[in-house]
Amino acid sequence: MSKAVILLSGGLDSTTTLAIALSQSFDCYALSFDYGQKQRSELISAKSIANEFGVTEHRIMTISLADIGGSALTDVKLKVPKYKESNEIPTTYVPARNTIFLSFALAWAEVIDCQSIFIGVNALDYSGYPDCRPEYIKAYEEMANLATKQSIDGHRLTIHTPLIDQTKAQIIHQGQSLGVDYSQTISCYQANDNGEACGECDACILRKNGFAQAGVTDPTKYQ
Repeated sequence: MSKAVILLSGGLDSTTTLAIALSQSFDCYALSFDYGQKQRSELISAKSIANEFGVTEHRIMTISLADIGGSALTDVKLKVPKYKESNEIPTTYVPARNTIFLSFALAWAEVIDCQSIFIGVNALDYSGYPDCRPEYIKAYEEMANLATKQSIDGHRLTIHTPLIDQTKAQIIHQGQSLGVDYSQTISCYQANDNGEACGECDACILRKNGFAQAGVTDPTKYQ
C-alpha cells in the first residue's frame, strides 16, 4: 500500500478527505495540530475519528500560532464574527496556516518515505481564504518538489485535494457513501468544550447550508 499523510482537523472536510484516501487504499498517517486555537474540542474529535477509521498512526503536533495572533481563531483580543456576506478575507483567516501545516506534513512524509499528502481545502464553499485556492496548492507542490531530498532522488510528491471543486452538499453525499459519521465532526470556530456549535459563524452557516442543500439531516450539536 502507498502511504499518505492526511491533514485531519476533526472537521467535515478533513474527515471526508481521510475517508477518500482510505477508499483509494492508501496507508493513512493522520496529522492534527494543537496550534493555539481557542476551540479545543476539534482535537478530541480528530482523535476519535482517527481511531474509528483505524489509521496507521495519528500525531498531534504542538505549535503556537497564538503567539503570532492576527486571527479570531487564536487571538484572545479578537472575537469570532457572525456569518455575513462579504468579499473581504474574514478575521477567522489564520496567517499562513495551510503553509505551516503542509510543511509539517511534508517533513513527516519524507521521514516515512511517503509521496502523497491529502488536504481538504475547498475553493467553492469556503470563507475566502487565499490558501485554499488551486493555484496555491499547485505552487506549494512545485516548491516541495524543489526542496526535498526524496524529490531530488526521483520520488515526486503529490498534494491531493479531492474536495477542491466540490460544493458542501457534494462533499456530504460523498462522505455518506464512504460511511462518514458527521455527528463526530466539529466545524464550528467557537464550539464549546462539549463540542456544541454556535450556529452563527462562517463555518457553521456553510455546514448548515451544505446539509440543507444535500437534503440530509444536520447531525450537528448546537449550543
